[in-house]
Amino acid sequence: MSEKVRVVVDAMGGDYAPEEPVKGALEALQENDRIELILVGQENRIKEELSKYQYDASRVRIVPADEIIETGEPPVRAIQTKKNSSLVVGLNLVHKGEADAFVSSGSTGAVLVGGQAIVKKIRGIHRAPLAPLLPTANGVSLLIDCGASVDARPAHLVQFAVIGSIYMKQVLGIQNPRVGLVNIGVEEEKGNALCKETYPLLADCPYINFIGNIEARDISKGVADVYVTEAFVGNVILKMYEGVASTLLHEIKDAIYSTTRSKIGGLLIKPALKSTLKKFDATAYGGAPLLGLKGLVVKTHGSSKAKEFKNTVLQCIQFKEQDVNGKIQEFLAQESAAKESARQSADGTEQQNDSQ
Repeated sequence: MSEKVRVVVDAMGGDYAPEEPVKGALEALQENDRIELILVGQENRIKEELSKYQYDASRVRIVPADEIIETGEPPVRAIQTKKNSSLVVGLNLVHKGEADAFVSSGSTGAVLVGGQAIVKKIRGIHRAPLAPLLPTANGVSLLIDCGASVDARPAHLVQFAVIGSIYMKQVLGIQNPRVGLVNIGVEEEKGNALCKETYPLLADCPYINFIGNIEARDISKGVADVYVTEAFVGNVILKMYEGVASTLLHEIKDAIYSTTRSKIGGLLIKPALKSTLKKFDATAYGGAPLLGLKGLVVKTHGSSKAKEFKNTVLQCIQFKEQDVNGKIQEFLAQESAAKESARQSADGTEQQNDSQ
């Protein structure tokens, strides 16, 4: 029998808690019998939501947590003072090895701070980036980072490229992921100081398939599998991407229903249109994992509904199966050993030259 995957869901995080987190988690439970749910939050409210559904109670556990970290609270202070919040209690379950993954649509800052302070980074990771999958014309691509590492340095972006490539290879089966650096032009000399310094480092990195600079207008075309950027730019891209998609969807619907003729035409193109729009539904791909931690932490949108929670919980199964954290840790160990070997070789050559 396949190993169970224990997923903690922050039932109190997000705009629609606890209704949507609980509903989505139970939908995932019904879809995959490997999942064991741990719902963390205010017990009475969680039980009230659970009473609306039929489910396998043997695979669902409630862990009480009375406090809630609100979106506007300073993240560091919230993590330090609200020890009995659903977010902190849930992250501690992963840290202690009592759960395999933590899913939350609560405060992004608190998830990022808590993930690194409680679950902790893998040794050798400079920054733990948020990495959502973006729907594109060619499937999906990874955007890394989209909100965790503002003011990153070139070395951080190179590491993002490496761990992003590991993720795409292990989770999506892309054997040689194409890596692009998000920039304002395709020429090597374009961009700000960060991009100019990062470009040659990516070009010289032997662990990735670097294809050069990528302009924002080409992201939706899927010209690369991993888009590397720092958090400020990445977050702007993500929000713009989602906003344009939502606006276009509403405009298309309004246009179709505006006249009798367009309604008839809409009926004719409905199957093809539905299929096309489904490709660009970001909620179908789950949340954004905080890569480089010792356990799996996944952040979903604050406005997430049940569908996104369901897909995020299901996403945790694949992450565990492919042992993404283990692969990242293994790579970092090999890289460290290679650097140490090169250093010893250089020292030996220098000593030999001195003796001569």
